[in-house]
Amino acid sequence: MQQAQSIGQVQQMLSEQGYICGRSLATVVFLSLKLGRPLFLEGEAGTGKTEIAKAIAAALGRRLIRLQCYEGLDAASAVYEWNFAAQMVAIRTAEAAGSADRAALQNELFSADYLIERPLLQAMRPDEHGAPVLLIDELDRTDEPFEAFLLEALSDFQVTIPELGTIQAPEPPIVILTSNRTREVHDALKRRCLYHWVDYPDFPREIEILNARAPGASQQLSREIVAFVQSLRTEDLFKKPGVAETLDWANCLLALDVITLSPEVIADTLGAILKYQDDIARLHGSEAKRILDQARASLDAA
Repeated sequence: MQQAQSIGQVQQMLSEQGYICGRSLATVVFLSLKLGRPLFLEGEAGTGKTEIAKAIAAALGRRLIRLQCYEGLDAASAVYEWNFAAQMVAIRTAEAAGSADRAALQNELFSADYLIERPLLQAMRPDEHGAPVLLIDELDRTDEPFEAFLLEALSDFQVTIPELGTIQAPEPPIVILTSNRTREVHDALKRRCLYHWVDYPDFPREIEILNARAPGASQQLSREIVAFVQSLRTEDLFKKPGVAETLDWANCLLALDVITLSPEVIADTLGAILKYQDDIARLHGSEAKRILDQARASLDAA
C-alpha cells in the first residue's frame, strides 16, 4: 500500500481485507503512508478505528504491534520492564557459587537477556518484513504526562533505557493513534499527526460493510438490520451502537436462522447491540416495534 499510486488503490487494498471506507478516510491513510506521518483517528467507540490498523498491517504484510492504553499507563510500562524474577534467580545462583564480581553481575542483570520489551520498544526494532504498524489504542484513557512522553517518542522515534542507552528505530513505524474522545488530547500531539474523525457510516456504506463481514445474511435481512441500527442511533441512548455492534447482531441473527426482524427477535437479541441495561430497558415492549416500523418506513421510502 505504501507504493499505491492513488487513493482508489488504497480503498481497493483495504476492501480486500474486509475494511470498507470512504474516500476521505482513504485519502488521509494514503497521505499518512506516503508522508510517513502518524495518523490520529478520533470518533465514537465501535466505528472501526482499531480495525483500520489491522487492515493496513494485513495489506502491507507488516507486523501489528498494539499498545492498549489505560488510566495510569506510564512510559516505563509502554517501553520496557526488567524481568525481576529471572534477575533474582541469577543473583541467588551467583551467591551460591560464591561469585564476588559485583560489577560483572550487575552488567549481566541489566543486559538484553533480562529485558522484557513492551510495544513502544518492539516498534523501534528492525523487522525483516519492514517497519511494523504501531497501534496506540484509546489514547484518551491515559493522562497528560504520558502524552508528553509520547510526543517526544514520536518526534524522534527513539526511546531511552537508562541501563542500555538510547534505541532508535532504523525505519520509523507506521503509527496509528485512536481516541474515543472521552477527553481532549493535547493539541501538541495532534499537530504531529494527520487527523480524521471516523463517523458512523451512511446506509449504503454500512450495507457494504455488512455484506463484506457477514456475507451469509440475505439482502432483505441486511437492509432491515442496518435500517434498524441507524434508526436506533437517533434515539437518546447512553451508548449508541457502532458498526461493531451491527456486525455482532447480524452474526447472532444468522446463528438463530432469522429471516426477517420482528419485535420478539429484537427483544431476545438486544444484548448484541446495546451494552447498558437502561438502554435495553427502554427498548422493551412497544419501543422496539416503533423503531422497527420507522426503519421499514425508511426502507420503503428509499
